Amino acid sequence: MSAVADKHDEFVKLGVQVLSVSVDSVFVHKMWDENELSKMVEGGIPFPMLSDGGGKVGAVYGVYDPDAGVETRGRFLIDPDGVVQGYEVLTPPVGRNVSETIRQVQAFQIVRKSKGGEATPSGWKPGKATLKPGPDLVGKVWKVWKTDQAFD
Repeated sequence: MSAVADKHDEFVKLGVQVLSVSVDSVFVHKMWDENELSKMVEGGIPFPMLSDGGGKVGAVYGVYDPDAGVETRGRFLIDPDGVVQGYEVLTPPVGRNVSETIRQVQAFQIVRKSKGGEATPSGWKPGKATLKPGPDLVGKVWKVWKTDQAFD
């Protein structure tokens, strides 16, 4: 949460709305923000912390464990049409990489803007070359890969 809060301005610049959702009550969120997160992030968490009491939202996304009454930590990238474009679910001891989330948002935005006319290969970063999917690329990806070094 604090890592996402630290990068919140970058998400805003990308037009991303960040939401935090958990089965914890709004009272637990308030205590956590005031007594923990605000000590890690100046001013506390700058995005909504939503309560999913009963785990209905978590169940839809496949992260709610009804036996334990908890949700596994996950990150979901949902496009403007409401379609999940990417997600990552990790066990609690493993943290997520917020910089990678931002990179993925940027990649999804390029693909969306080009209406699928561009693809971002493995390791793509903003400013690096994209691929132009189509018959002309078949059997020639290696040429772009080797000559452009676009995919560090």
